[in-house]
Amino acid sequence: MDAEHKPAIAVLGAGSWGTALAALIARHGYEVVLWGRDATVIDAIRARRENPRYLPGIALPEALAASTDLHAALAGCDLVLVVVPSHAFAETLRALAPLRPAHAGVAWATKGFEPGSGRFLHEVAGDLLGENVPLAVVTGPSFAREVAAGLPTALTVHGEDEGFCQAVADALHGPAFRAYTGNDMRGAELGGAMKNVLAVATGVADGMDLGLNARAGLITRGLNEMLRLNIAIGGRPETLMGLAGLGDLVLTCTGDLSRNRRLGLALGRGQSIDEAVREIGQVVESIQTADEVMRLADRFGVELPIASNVRDVLHGDITPAEGLARLLAREQKAEYPVELFPRRD
Repeated sequence: MDAEHKPAIAVLGAGSWGTALAALIARHGYEVVLWGRDATVIDAIRARRENPRYLPGIALPEALAASTDLHAALAGCDLVLVVVPSHAFAETLRALAPLRPAHAGVAWATKGFEPGSGRFLHEVAGDLLGENVPLAVVTGPSFAREVAAGLPTALTVHGEDEGFCQAVADALHGPAFRAYTGNDMRGAELGGAMKNVLAVATGVADGMDLGLNARAGLITRGLNEMLRLNIAIGGRPETLMGLAGLGDLVLTCTGDLSRNRRLGLALGRGQSIDEAVREIGQVVESIQTADEVMRLADRFGVELPIASNVRDVLHGDITPAEGLARLLAREQKAEYPVELFPRRD
């Protein structure tokens, strides 16, 4: 992609995160079209420069275009950024595939797995778009409202096509937003998905008033679970020690803007899952991601005590108190019985 030319960008998904990223990129001087299905939201963005449903009170740039017409949004674009929930990811790629300009690469800021199959999203994208389309994942510690408000944020862009990753990072990078690059898509996607499951665990602990020591212990042991599964699937440990893993994990486990943490808080305080999800009012990725994480763990023979208990709590098989009792009853062991960081002689 020509370094002197700023690519035209189509952002697909007008929820909080899609709107925030589209606004960010527009403020950086790029031509951006935000596509969404909800005509009420798109009309409000056009008329009032605001997304009243997902980002009320946040002013959006005048340069940001918005459309419900997917064909029009993709026409002439050089780069597509997909920002939809994981359950809508494959459907969105199927819709964009025949409309995508031949030279346009596809990135996504979606976190999770393909429901049912448990496949990584880069595997889904490769199958639906073909092997010659540049792909990248955008991930890391980021609350949409803070990005939309212009608060400092750092993310990372991972993909096998170095030039495309750099183009995506360039569009995101700005005065209050740092965008890094890497080439470990598998590890980056695992971190972005699995942290949602672990955020439920820390939310439950805080909802039960178990204290800050318990929260820190769950975050640290949760990171250990992420590292062990990541190595088993062929990811690199350093990926999860960075923004895609530790950074996102800490934010989601401690920040009350996290829907997954809020779900855990509600469960820890005795609410039902249905009540909690209804109050949150948006997709809570951890509910299906917990199943996919445990399927992946079973396939590779990796024990994940925290994630396993979260899955069972979300299924209603055990109560949060029973999950806590299970974790505390586990046998004493070495902190790192398996070497996570092989020595380089």
